[in-house]
Amino acid sequence: MLHFRRFSDASISEKILDTMFLITIGIGYLAAIANLYYTHQGRDGEEGLSVQDVTLAYYGSHNQTRLGAAINGPMEPNLPNAAAKTAILDWIQNGTTEEEFKAKVKPILQNNCVMCHSAESGMSIPHFESYEQVLEVTGTDTGATIPALVRVSHIHLFGIAFILFLIGRIFILCELPVMFKRVIVAAPFIFLLLDISSWFITKIIPDFAYVVIGAGAVVGITFGMQLVISIYQMWLYKPKAS
Repeated sequence: MLHFRRFSDASISEKILDTMFLITIGIGYLAAIANLYYTHQGRDGEEGLSVQDVTLAYYGSHNQTRLGAAINGPMEPNLPNAAAKTAILDWIQNGTTEEEFKAKVKPILQNNCVMCHSAESGMSIPHFESYEQVLEVTGTDTGATIPALVRVSHIHLFGIAFILFLIGRIFILCELPVMFKRVIVAAPFIFLLLDISSWFITKIIPDFAYVVIGAGAVVGITFGMQLVISIYQMWLYKPKAS
């Protein structure tokens, strides 16, 4: 009779290796969730992460500028105080003149923003080293750009798919109903594709932000199930004697 390898066939060393990998990846995933929270929360002017925050991230507000949306949302903590935020918003409202920029806005950006928003940083974000560069982000906020979404999506697809593959290879060693394992192994890949596809659709249809959140939640739940069940079966589960 054909025998499929299970955790009961693995050595202690292999179990330790798999467990440490799963724990490290689990902590990394929690850090990624925290980063997602701090990146998107507050875009709607309220504390915490909401559907509106996700909508603003991808679709934009269409009634305020990109710079205004940023300092009202995720970039606000980088400003030294409320007066600095008000000075920038007033400059946008008053016509974005170069004279007022040099007098009031440039010093704030130089002291708090240019370390990241510059060519030297190597980061793919708007540069704030000159009046002309800052003026480019005072147009209507239309959310994430297509080039930015393409860049982030290819990183997510390559990186997360590789992680899901490794976790799935460990998870299939569990002693569980075959159909259950097949669904749990396939689901995070399917919903990862749905999640990332929804980023692009949300740029056109803002209500698709609900799909972004829902699909991302399913990826996290199935990811967590594989991790927890695998560790449990490696160390605590006692298979029935055949």
